[in-house]
This record gives sequence, C-alpha cells and structure tokens, in this order.
Amino acid sequence: MVETATTRFPKKVYEDELFRLQAQLVEIQEWVRAEGKRLVVVFEGRDAAGKGSTIKRVTQYLNPRVARIVALPTPTERERTQWYFQRYIAHLPAAGEIVLFDRSWYNRAGVERVMGYCSNDEYHRFLHQCPIFERMLVEDGILLRKYWFSVSDAEQETRFRSRLTDPMRRWKLSTTDLESISRWEEYSRAKDQMLVHTDIPEAPWWVVESDNKRRSRLDMIHHLVTSLDYREVEREEIVLPPRPASTGYVRPPRDSQRYVPDYASTLLTRDAGEAREDAE
Repeated sequence: MVETATTRFPKKVYEDELFRLQAQLVEIQEWVRAEGKRLVVVFEGRDAAGKGSTIKRVTQYLNPRVARIVALPTPTERERTQWYFQRYIAHLPAAGEIVLFDRSWYNRAGVERVMGYCSNDEYHRFLHQCPIFERMLVEDGILLRKYWFSVSDAEQETRFRSRLTDPMRRWKLSTTDLESISRWEEYSRAKDQMLVHTDIPEAPWWVVESDNKRRSRLDMIHHLVTSLDYREVEREEIVLPPRPASTGYVRPPRDSQRYVPDYASTLLTRDAGEAREDAE
C-alpha cells in the first residue's frame, strides 16, 4: 500500500523509534561537547513542510547550552548593507556546539528570489558564492548537513487550512506564506535551480519527503545520526551526596512570603462539581 499524508503511521512504532533516535541524539550531543566538534544542520523547504516540528523533536532532550536553534528575522537596514553571509556567520557554532538553522542563508535562493526581495545580481552572486562559502565551512572542520523538506501542493494547502481555524497556530500564517500557494511553480523552479548550484560533494542536499510528518521526522533524524561517525562518550558516574544533618534551620512562616494562588485545586473542585451535576 502506498502511504499518503492521511495514512497514519502507527503511533506506537513512531513513538518507540523516535525515542530511540532521540537517545542517539543525546549521545551525539555528548560526543560533540567532549570532542569539541562543530555541527550545523540546515532545515529548508516550503512553508508548512514540517521543518519546525522536526526541529522540536531533534532538540527535545538536548541541552540548550549545547544545541541551539537559529531562526533569524527579516534583516535590518544595516544588515542589508553587509556581505550577505555576514549575519549568518555570527551564529555558527564554536567548539562543542550544535546549531540548527530553521531557514538559513538559502532564503536568498528561495523566498527572496521569488518575492523579488533581492536583485538579479544579488541572486546570481549568491549561487556563485554559496558553494565557496560552504566549502570553507567544511574545510575548517564544521560538520554541515542540509535537509530540504518536500511537501506536495495538496498537503501544503491542507496544513494552511488547518492553521486558519486553529487560534494556537494562526501566527504561523503570513502574507508571504499565502503567496507560496499562488507562486507554487515559481518556488519549484527556484528550488530546482538552487539544488543545481549548491548540491556539492562537500555539502550535499538531502531531500525529505514530508507529506507524512511521522515518517519524515524518523527519516530525517535517522539519516542525521547515521551520517555522523560519533562514538559513545564514557561519562563519570554521578553519586548523590548524603543530606547533612539539620543545623536548626527553620523555614519562615508562609504568610511572610507571596505564593502563587493555588489555581490547580480550583480546577479539581470545578471538575468534581461538574461530575456531580452530570450524575444527578
């Protein structure tokens, strides 16, 4: 059977394997920290392709002091006058760090190109300089992984529509996002052109089929952990010290401090009252 976005990947299989892969990510984090490695993971793709939700699963159990997410806003007027890659360089990892780019310097090859936010000269200069820039990163020892999340037009529209009716996720929809529906083919051509110029041996692109989110998360994370030649770091055993005997300390009375009101108990009381009303 060919699986579609509406064919649910078994939840138990998904959760068990996701947890196993996340445990490997924790091991990779310790290896990066212990060996002083620098890891950069680029997440690119169309709007609503599942990049953000995958990043959440990648970082769920990681130390935010080691692994950080970079999602840059629209450049300032000053940044527009800088060398294009300059503001991204400031966010590259130091030894022992992992950086996950939720969109990256590839904005120029995608949304900026399609929406006319850059000139033709700036666009073609990017296509020329990007492979050089990435070769420099790799030559300097940075581990660079690039993932393109590919979503179909029908599935993207379905996800957009679900956001329209979800007040918790409406913030994810912008006018630029909605433009991606009417400019679908333009984005497709821009993506194809980008891959032609920037899919290099030193930093290849890996395409993630993302119509089914559970599958795409497992596929992407599995590829990442298996692409790294990491080793398990031996950790020092941690032993909790014994709690010392009391020296006579007495906590101040409760009424001498401000406490957050016990809101949770009011919920239990309310639910108990509703249950009694239903029973009657």
